[in-house]
Amino acid sequence: MSILDIFWLFFILSAIQPVLRQRMLDAMRTRKIAQIEKERSSRVILMVHRQETMRLLGFPVMRYIDVNDSEEVLRAIQMTDRDVPIDIILHTPGGLVLAALQIARALKEHPGKVTVFVPHYAMSGGTLIALAADQIVMCKHSVLGPIDPQLGQMPAASLVKVAEQKPIEKVDDQTLVMADVGRKAIAQVREAAEQLLGDKMPEDKAKELARLMSEGTWTHDYPISADEAAKLGLPVSTDMPNSVLELMSLYPQPVRAQPSVEYLPQPRQAPQRATR
Repeated sequence: MSILDIFWLFFILSAIQPVLRQRMLDAMRTRKIAQIEKERSSRVILMVHRQETMRLLGFPVMRYIDVNDSEEVLRAIQMTDRDVPIDIILHTPGGLVLAALQIARALKEHPGKVTVFVPHYAMSGGTLIALAADQIVMCKHSVLGPIDPQLGQMPAASLVKVAEQKPIEKVDDQTLVMADVGRKAIAQVREAAEQLLGDKMPEDKAKELARLMSEGTWTHDYPISADEAAKLGLPVSTDMPNSVLELMSLYPQPVRAQPSVEYLPQPRQAPQRATR
């Protein structure tokens, strides 16, 4: 075998290796999903959004909830019998209100029990989806987030506040238009949240919680912990199954040149003390 043959063999193996690794990972995911469905007699749906990197240029690309996601989730719900529980696992920074609300309404109308699992975080539109669940299962340090709408890069509530605080003759037309759209967006999200929460708590509490989460009470990235979510009245549990965490480990962050977090992936236990 010549050096050229060795070079080409190495090149072919290097090209095939990522494909084989991905195929193996896909097979492991499928087996784990099937295992959870069998254990819980449910339909398992995952919505996992990671920051990805363009293969050639290396630019980071943020994934979020979009209409393609809502189309796939709605199809999965439609393929599920009315009496079969749905377990949806969320790992997302949020996304389009249209898509998130489509998913949330479809889950709310499903007759079987709907459980949302949040292993790490489900912000913004992810939280809107979680509000539709009969139960929200979080880890101790998992977080949800406010659902106040954003217009471009600006919070709708802040645009409304700016337009109200300044004399109208000093506010430009574009800001006035954005503030008007912001009022409508806030009202729409607040009413949607009230509907999603209506069967989980008294009407007055549902309205108050919808107002808190949609009208800019906190910054949009404010982390709502499991304890705080429970105090707000949401049906939260911290009994996260290990199988869900194991499934999440099969959706790793795409590899970068230098990892930002490193550790030995093994359980660590305190050393046993000698006894007499």
